Amino acid sequence: MSIMSICSAISGCYWRSPDLLSNRESKSFLKVKAGSSRRPRRAMVTMSMETGVGVMGTKLGMMSYFQADGEVVPVTVVGFKEGNIVTQVKTEATDGYSAVQVGYQRVRDRKLTKPEMGHLQKAGAIAMRHLQEFRLLSVDAFQPNQRLVFDQIFQEGDLVDVSGTTIGKGFQGGIKRHNFKRGLMTHGSKSHRQLGSIGAGTTPGRVYKGKKMPGRMGGTKRKIRKLKIVKIDKDLNVVMIKGAVPGKPGNLLRITPAKIVGKNIPKN
Repeated sequence: MSIMSICSAISGCYWRSPDLLSNRESKSFLKVKAGSSRRPRRAMVTMSMETGVGVMGTKLGMMSYFQADGEVVPVTVVGFKEGNIVTQVKTEATDGYSAVQVGYQRVRDRKLTKPEMGHLQKAGAIAMRHLQEFRLLSVDAFQPNQRLVFDQIFQEGDLVDVSGTTIGKGFQGGIKRHNFKRGLMTHGSKSHRQLGSIGAGTTPGRVYKGKKMPGRMGGTKRKIRKLKIVKIDKDLNVVMIKGAVPGKPGNLLRITPAKIVGKNIPKN
């Protein structure tokens, strides 16, 4: 049986002559679904450049802080467990880009796999649970097994970007997830908290991608920008940051210098 007869037997398919196909299409496939658009290109994963090296910390909670002038500000207390040690320095020559890999939160050796332990032992570092990279323009000032101290990188009054994982809410409806308005509760209404229309009928005959509907809420990565450092307590090894940050107490936070256009980021 020829390819044309096989393709004609399958609904939704048609045959295109190799002469009508581009070089890329002819090499990839000859059977094309009817009405299908061109195959999308593979997405490229890129890392944003940081204005300086950062550290990782643990959210401890929120409190009110009284400043010297009597002003009360809400602050988030961030603590630092054992870690924030440079585990690898990547350069353009060896890895194609410049970055500093930092480990955080010491754990027992048996909590890590053998490849993870081998990677840390190569740098002479202790066993740590979390590894993150900070992509920088220059990594000449860093070396493996170097300890990063918060008060040596940041000062009181600096602005920082704090990223973490938001609190997971589970599967939620449209009212809680997207702030929809509920329907009537009386006068014969049968749809109290349900969605309204989610699209037309025959045309387009489908639900558009990105339609706001019930689904899993929270548990996503979020970054809060330009938060002010109010207090650095060296004795307690904590820092107080003005405002709220993602996650609940115990959540892992990534603290980096704030990106400010015109100051540490060019306007163009």
